Amino acid sequence: MKIDILTLFPSMFDGFLSCSIIKRAIDKKLVEINIINFRDYSKDPHHKVDDTPYGGGNGMVLMVQPIYDAVMSLKTDDSKVILLTPDGEKYNQKKAYDFSKLNHLIVICGHYEGFDERIRSIVDFSISIGDYVLTGGEIPSMIITDSIVRLIPGVIEEGSHLNDSFNPNTNLLDYPNYTKPREFNGMKVPEVLLNGNHKEIEEYRKKESLNKTMQNRPDLLEK
Repeated sequence: MKIDILTLFPSMFDGFLSCSIIKRAIDKKLVEINIINFRDYSKDPHHKVDDTPYGGGNGMVLMVQPIYDAVMSLKTDDSKVILLTPDGEKYNQKKAYDFSKLNHLIVICGHYEGFDERIRSIVDFSISIGDYVLTGGEIPSMIITDSIVRLIPGVIEEGSHLNDSFNPNTNLLDYPNYTKPREFNGMKVPEVLLNGNHKEIEEYRKKESLNKTMQNRPDLLEK
């Protein structure tokens, strides 16, 4: 899989790409992640990428030309373009699974007050990570990339994400987990997890997953 991220701040991704699961996936050539500064595509003599909004108003608006040209230089028949914007469709685990099956994603990180609306003409998905506003799309792009990469076959064990919270097959929160020691400050590991009976353990975990969802996210059960 290939992911191209268009941003004005490439250095923000240095740590993200050089640590943990993302780095291992890149090293194993399971994913190719490219960080592209779309300022390089500006035709302005000073590489300007933003300007004041027509009609007046606060802030600066990203210009269509640099982003359009950047996307067109990268796009192929297999490409899908994601625009990160607060007014986009809310991101969830099902979308992460869907995106992980694609061959090439181009992710546009917005910034400043907004972007020229004509950029939407080259976009396949407008995505929001939640009902709040950030200074730019860089952090959301990392969140989406991380959630996708871990689902690519070979990156982590399949069982690790099949039992994740929000799995589209169950739409439940993950069950509680425990490890050594058996007892800490009077708090004990549930006996059912120590008896070696896999059927009882599976039933216990299903029950606890349902209980946790009922207590913390009952809206998921309605879905």
